[in-house]
Amino acid sequence: MMTAIALIALVGCKAGSTSAGGSTSTGELKTDDEKALYAMGVMLGSNVTPMKLSPDQVEVVIRGLKDAASGNKPVIDPQQYGAQVQQFVHARAGVAAEGEKKKSEAFLAQAAQTPGAVKTASGLIYQTLKPGTGASPAATDTVQVHYQGSLIDGTVFDSSIQRGTPAEFALNGVIPCWTEGVQKMKVGEKAKIICPSSIAYGDQGRPPKIPGGAALVFEVELLNVKKK
Repeated sequence: MMTAIALIALVGCKAGSTSAGGSTSTGELKTDDEKALYAMGVMLGSNVTPMKLSPDQVEVVIRGLKDAASGNKPVIDPQQYGAQVQQFVHARAGVAAEGEKKKSEAFLAQAAQTPGAVKTASGLIYQTLKPGTGASPAATDTVQVHYQGSLIDGTVFDSSIQRGTPAEFALNGVIPCWTEGVQKMKVGEKAKIICPSSIAYGDQGRPPKIPGGAALVFEVELLNVKKK
């Protein structure tokens, strides 16, 4: 999947430099199709940012894409290189994830020292912002919450508050950080839940919004608990 996304993304990036119904890389996007294609390129291109391909590497990929799209015979048999492609993608993603985890270390250490914060054995950091008085959920329960998730630099990647609609989900069907953290809450409580990547989305992340290895910060309000 990552390989396919990477290839499509690079097509989108390259296509912006050629004419498409009169548009160029610096020209106006005139039609809805052009705007949709450009948006596709931006979204898919964000998925391969962690790979940090050099301009020369991008050009090699583009060469393969052009040959395939034009029906030219490939200069090598791509079927023989599937394993190498996967190894390349995973190696690049792993390096990027390690860098992201390194960036998170100081943030997590400081967050754990915040008055009222509790760090658990899993690495989760939990802080009550407003106490609640209702029941606490079990892992098998369904919860209704309002929440906002952000990266350590404050970039919001998801928010039910902004959407104006509470989220509802089975507590054992989400990332481990949420399963553990929300069980500590009582209905009516607001809390900050900080997740190291090991109990969030791991080295793979959730591109394009969540990089691999990223620590995440959630502010959560527990609205209701539906017992199994």
